[in-house]
Amino acid sequence: MTFLTGLLVFLHLVGAAIIVGTWIYTMKRPTVSPGQFHASLLSLVTGLLLVAIHEMGDGDVNHVKVAVKLLIALAVAVAAFVGQRRTRRGETVSTGLAHAVGGLALINMAVATLW
Repeated sequence: MTFLTGLLVFLHLVGAAIIVGTWIYTMKRPTVSPGQFHASLLSLVTGLLLVAIHEMGDGDVNHVKVAVKLLIALAVAVAAFVGQRRTRRGETVSTGLAHAVGGLALINMAVATLW
């Protein structure tokens, strides 16, 4: 179980790194890539699996923190979905939408570490 938890944490961090890294890379011309959408789904699924594993074990789960992180993660996924659809259609992605994806992911990382 320790290996599985470690693997899920690793994948969770990789997903967050892809979202924020792509956001920083495209900061001069803000856009949303399909990779950010897939990374948001990766982070969302691995986060839910980590909570499930901790619920099954003896670990104490802060449900308020999990709820806040889940809401932010869903907002990131929805914004990334809308942005990547616009990118695929050749439409321009608004600066606010592109910054929402990266900024909310960064806020979610801050909630995870500082709360």
